[in-house]
Amino acid sequence: MKENVKATVRNILISYLEQNQLRKTPERFAILDAIYDAEGHFTLEELGHKLNQEARFPVSRATLYNTLKLFMELRLVIRHRFQGSTKYEACYDKNSHCHQICTVCGKVYEFDAPEIANAIHSHHLKRFRKDGFTLYVYGICSVCQAKITRKVAKLKLENSKK
Repeated sequence: MKENVKATVRNILISYLEQNQLRKTPERFAILDAIYDAEGHFTLEELGHKLNQEARFPVSRATLYNTLKLFMELRLVIRHRFQGSTKYEACYDKNSHCHQICTVCGKVYEFDAPEIANAIHSHHLKRFRKDGFTLYVYGICSVCQAKITRKVAKLKLENSKK
């Protein structure tokens, strides 16, 4: 499945580059492969590190930024502006999904919500063609909640001893 998606996005990129008489640079294809090999969300820095360390294909920050901008225009990558950080994600094979974002630690978890997806897809929007959606739900994850609960309990214990 993943190889089919990678082949499809490569073909989309090749078609676009040929139609617009742009160069088919090895950097563009290395970045595309790294993105579609990645699991989940990534930052620009994480992508650069992956290319440099794992693929042994160093790419400048400007090349990464410009290439990601191109991929967003082609709808191969989506940019998320989570709490205090910008992350990217391969999106060709998943146009609609939901995120839980912890407001304490900043971790992002994806979750499926078919009832939400059905409601959005069946809702008619005037003069607008829907391609997909992303939903952000902010709150506190169970790990952070447990830490907060322990801290509060400890403070109560210390105050009761006084």
